[in-house]
Amino acid sequence: MKLEEKDLENGICLVTIGEAEANLSVADDFKSKIIQKIEKGEKQIIISFKKVTYIDSSFLGALVSILKTLLPVKGKLVLIDVNSNIYSLFEITRLNKVFIVEDSLETAISLF
Repeated sequence: MKLEEKDLENGICLVTIGEAEANLSVADDFKSKIIQKIEKGEKQIIISFKKVTYIDSSFLGALVSILKTLLPVKGKLVLIDVNSNIYSLFEITRLNKVFIVEDSLETAISLF
């Protein structure tokens, strides 16, 4: 899975998904890479869906696993650049109540 990683101010890590389709074929690799970052001490993570046009349930499951890994270490996960189709999936599954989804990087950074 292609991921672009950038360290921002105050220990915030921005991860941009480099795939158009976030599905079963990349979900496990994505989850492993992000959980490795958490295990190395990253606790403030922003994930950008700027390049993603499709997401499936296995990728949603990977996101839930990442969030469950962050919570015990008092970490925070913010999702940005989520298109309307993907956000609709979050609404249908009620995951929009679980995840913080913001419109811009600036807004996301201000939450930390």
